[in-house]
Amino acid sequence: MDEEKLLRPEAENYDASQIQVLEGLEAVRKRPGMYIGSTSSSGLHHLVYEIVDNAIDEALAGYCKHISVAIEEGDVIRVEDDGRGIPVDIQPQTGKPALEVVFTVLHAGGKFGGGGYKVSGGLHGVGASVVNALSEWLEVEVHKGGSIYRMRFARGVKTEDMTVVGTTDREGTVVRFKPDPEVFEELVYDYGTLFKRMQEQAFLNAGLHITITDERASSASLPEDERAASLCYEGGIREFVEYLNRNKNALHPDVIYVSGAREDSEAEIALQYNDSYNEVIVSFANNIHTPEGGMHETGFKTALTRVLNAYGKKTGLLKEGDSLSGEDCREGMSAIISVRLTNPQFEGQTKQKLGNSEMRTLVDGILQEKLTDFLEENPAVGRAVLDKAITASKAREAARKARESVRRKTGLESGQMPDKLQDCNERDPSLCEIYIVEGDSAGGSAIQGRDSRFQAILSMWGKMLNVEKARADKIYGNDKLQPVITALGAGIGDEFNLEKLRYHKVIIMADADVDGAHIRTLLLTFFFRYMRPLIEQGYVYSAVPPLYKLSRGKTQRVAYSDAERDAISAEMRGDNPNVKIDISRFKGLGEMDPHELWDTTMDPEKRSLRRITLDDAVAADQIFTVLMGEEVEPRKQWIERNARYAVNLDY
Repeated sequence: MDEEKLLRPEAENYDASQIQVLEGLEAVRKRPGMYIGSTSSSGLHHLVYEIVDNAIDEALAGYCKHISVAIEEGDVIRVEDDGRGIPVDIQPQTGKPALEVVFTVLHAGGKFGGGGYKVSGGLHGVGASVVNALSEWLEVEVHKGGSIYRMRFARGVKTEDMTVVGTTDREGTVVRFKPDPEVFEELVYDYGTLFKRMQEQAFLNAGLHITITDERASSASLPEDERAASLCYEGGIREFVEYLNRNKNALHPDVIYVSGAREDSEAEIALQYNDSYNEVIVSFANNIHTPEGGMHETGFKTALTRVLNAYGKKTGLLKEGDSLSGEDCREGMSAIISVRLTNPQFEGQTKQKLGNSEMRTLVDGILQEKLTDFLEENPAVGRAVLDKAITASKAREAARKARESVRRKTGLESGQMPDKLQDCNERDPSLCEIYIVEGDSAGGSAIQGRDSRFQAILSMWGKMLNVEKARADKIYGNDKLQPVITALGAGIGDEFNLEKLRYHKVIIMADADVDGAHIRTLLLTFFFRYMRPLIEQGYVYSAVPPLYKLSRGKTQRVAYSDAERDAISAEMRGDNPNVKIDISRFKGLGEMDPHELWDTTMDPEKRSLRRITLDDAVAADQIFTVLMGEEVEPRKQWIERNARYAVNLDY
């Protein structure tokens, strides 16, 4: 029995007949989200990661040098490695070939103390069997001992016994599978998403060669670098940090790298400072990204702050009595933390956070000792890092004074709201939403058209500050951003507190043109840099106003795209193709009367909202740096590379 599920009785008689036993992989098919997070696009791609992670574990064990990933026609995935090959002999407990057990039994594998792996990313041993259960079909070939062994499955059930189908002069495993349309909402693989994951793994495993290829006919017309890549980084996470800083100005030429081990655990850390105001820390445990950090990140941050304060006082760069905060020490820093351990304790199958307390001690000790030695041996780098942190400390103090000044001037502490805010009547934040609207005209229509019970309107005017080029002390008191900070009520930066947020829907409502897009980008840059939890927790939205109004007599319709305009126009003509349909383009939100704005953009029953998500913090950091940062050349290159996608800039 793999799993028992107690079902809520629908009748008063609650007996044994109402106990459901899920046999074999049936539990996975019944509750796929428990194993891969979701059945959306993220879950679809997670299938690939599970199979690749098994190959990565072979690399960690020292047996795999090359991994190949391909998207075949029909969105079939092929993953091939040159590791030892999955065992094909009989597994004693089951009397079945080990290959069959690995793909059909949950919690079966070489990662439970059998000596197969010292460290692995496949925590629960469910990867191969879960992928099998959620695939329309799966085929595996093992090259081992001179023979090629093959098995086939359909939705987790064996359809072909393990058979020797040929001879071979190599070792390794080839897995091909097609995701099950009965399970997944989305069946089309995104090359860019898989590329990012494969590149990450290549960085983390110095010298490992990973290739990824998009073999679908639909991708044939794309540039080669958007459908194939060969990834190998001899410098490992040093090169990862250089990649993170590629569009920034580094304060010291060489990446700082330290590593160490204790018993069966090891850690390596790479970091480099740049002249930006933002920190980027990306952490991994057994090659699994831990976006919520954990003990390894805690150890890193604690040791870094302690080392820089001690070094500053020892060199006299830091005055007696002064101290640097953790935020000061991390401003402008890009860092990779990678740890490997025998028994990782992750929070849940999705592995968001590392809980092993011994990794905090290990990382802290390594960084304390080796970063101290590095700074003493490289005084020029030490001086550059300390100068950066001290400047950040002064700016933090200036921000504190500016914040207090703003509070006194605006009466923030007494709860006084901005003049431009028309608040709602509801006081439960979970029921409230705020529209941030550019311009008094559009703001006026929104105020008149809204439902004042739960919709607040904050009118803004003119272009706001680009925070990518400014520190926090320049933001407090800024006449464009301060009303936003005050209205939301949760603070900014290290003081941001999501529990104080006054609205659980923050909706950016800007014109559907280039200027409106610019305003959205400026606001999103601000939210990403200074209120990131807003985006991470899914509180930020973009309103979708209509582009066209179509009229035939007294009948009026609106369209949100060119394709919808054409479809509605044809529908309104009906059987009379020569009838005239008046089509007008909405030039801005201010042109709409309150009733139109409510009907098309603000009515919860009819409106469209785009939720702004943050699937990849590293990619988001990079794009904000490129598009909004000081450096012109990376922005020019990005525009040249992506210009072909800009069909219509006035959208």
